[in-house]
Amino acid sequence: MSQPVSNLKAMLATMTPKLNDERVAYLSSKDVQAVLAKLPPESIIGTFREEEATTFIVELAAAENSGIEILFRGAWITLTVHSALSGVGLTAAFANELANEGISANVVAAYYHDHIFVSVEDAERAMAVLQKLQQENL
Repeated sequence: MSQPVSNLKAMLATMTPKLNDERVAYLSSKDVQAVLAKLPPESIIGTFREEEATTFIVELAAAENSGIEILFRGAWITLTVHSALSGVGLTAAFANELANEGISANVVAAYYHDHIFVSVEDAERAMAVLQKLQQENL
């Protein structure tokens, strides 16, 4: 297993964005059990509990079949570098570049990788921006 990378230049140079085939949906509900009853467990990519409700990031097809209101349909980009959770600047660097192109980035930092959720329509442009940023830091 690779060691986490914390140096900003190294993270940018090795981030290698990957556009996943899976499309995603954001759902939100105060009734977690009701949502879980309507979704196959393997379709859930991530959750986050907030004061107002719990947000679910799930496979789009499962969300469409659940009957639950879809709040956002997105493409899922994974930065394949094993970025350290203590690393500073990676999110700011790519978010700034995406913002300069008018692309909204919804980011989840997991232990091994950072995941960026962008609108389906912006997926290819987002990939081009991220690849350019990587090339500039090689």
